[in-house]
Amino acid sequence: QVQLVESGGGLVQPGGSLRLSCAVSGGTFSRYAMSWYRQAPGKERELVAAITSAGGSTNYPNSMKGRFTISRDNAKNTVYLQMNSLKPEDTAVYNCNAPTAGGVRWSWGQGTQVTVSS
Repeated sequence: QVQLVESGGGLVQPGGSLRLSCAVSGGTFSRYAMSWYRQAPGKERELVAAITSAGGSTNYPNSMKGRFTISRDNAKNTVYLQMNSLKPEDTAVYNCNAPTAGGVRWSWGQGTQVTVSS
């Protein structure tokens, strides 16, 4: 049973930064591409960032490019999301998971709340 444990969220002012972590246990983490997702109240879950299994390639929606950086440490079974220049519209619950053609590979973790507000 794979478990995903996200952490690092919190309350930050606009323009601030946060670094999120997602620890993955119970699976062969290094085999899988990983992604970060977020869901704001009343909105659909959306992709935030993606990284290949070895970490050699990353991908971001245009709205996150230049502000967010995804990385991973396969020795620690952990994927990270560095978020800079945060905006109020970045407020959401952030989750990680392994993407598949039809969705995601594992059950969702509890997520970590990010609130951007002055």
